[in-house]
Amino acid sequence: MKSSEKYAVTYAYTFQTSSDDDEDMTETVTDMAASVRAVEELLNYKFKNKMLLEEALTHSSYTDSASYQRLEFVGDAALGLAVSNYVFLAYPDLDPGQLSLLRAANISTEKLARVAVRHGLHKYVRHNAAALHDKVRDFATAVGQEDETEVYGGAIKAPKVLADIVESVAAAVYVDCGFDLQALWVIFRGLLEPIVTPDVLQHQPQPVTLLFELCQKDGKHVDIRHWRKGEKNIASVYVDGQFAASACSDQKENAKLHAARAALRKLSYKASEKIGGDIIGEVNGSTTKIESAKQKLHELCGRKRWPKPNYRIEKEIGPAHDRRFICSVQIEIAEAVLFVTGDEKSRVKEAENSAASLMLLGLQGS
Repeated sequence: MKSSEKYAVTYAYTFQTSSDDDEDMTETVTDMAASVRAVEELLNYKFKNKMLLEEALTHSSYTDSASYQRLEFVGDAALGLAVSNYVFLAYPDLDPGQLSLLRAANISTEKLARVAVRHGLHKYVRHNAAALHDKVRDFATAVGQEDETEVYGGAIKAPKVLADIVESVAAAVYVDCGFDLQALWVIFRGLLEPIVTPDVLQHQPQPVTLLFELCQKDGKHVDIRHWRKGEKNIASVYVDGQFAASACSDQKENAKLHAARAALRKLSYKASEKIGGDIIGEVNGSTTKIESAKQKLHELCGRKRWPKPNYRIEKEIGPAHDRRFICSVQIEIAEAVLFVTGDEKSRVKEAENSAASLMLLGLQGS
């Protein structure tokens, strides 16, 4: 029996993600042969042994065939070494610690899960686990709403299965190429774009590391405590013994990241007071006008050579015909993470301007 006939089973994997008009987006894959062709086209690579790719696209819940678990094991190591080689050659001035952070950011579960969603790899996986559908759909929807790629954990935990798919497909390529690491990188690098660079890490510093560094400069002690409550992992941040912030997640590491982010936001007002004197005189009274606050804040960041402000909707209130919004603005600079939430407004643009206006007031020390 030919490989394509053996795996010519009928299955369907559907997922939903959001679109501008909130219509459902549903994709269906009907057979493994079609999946193999689609992934080969995506990779621009024809497998000599297509069984490798079939195995790479088989979840352990599908018991009629070997799953991707063994390949995922190899892919994890192969991708790690391939990325290590790349960052070592591309950034000769970085020290080992910086190289390690760069490698980790490019092969993390968060990064690889977004790779899977971006290229639709999850559409081609055969499985018999209904719960996977909801997890992947929710994550894909959350990723679609991000203003920029989250390096260290977004609003929703990245399903590990998505990262596993990327690693198993990478392993299939690696084995099919005769364990040629350079060939793997040439074939697979395109899927990993955009590669996380040192500039990206500087723009999105690791929240836990940044929290410890900022507090250490102020002579403060940080303690992060963990415990479980039912299915949730909870992390609480204490600064000099005083409670600062708490967060929960299905994943312990994500809970820690979100708690650190929340603590940075809470402490950012003190940080802004410290740097406020540096910009008094650069911002005149007209900058506090709500209608022009976003533009003025953007100009200020440009003059200070700060990253551009990041806006996000924190809350939507009321029915669809009378919706109101609360937005926040965040600026990540060397000294601190500046975070302000604006007032409730009837339009997103107005809510963003409100947040920008309050940020300018805070920076002026008003």
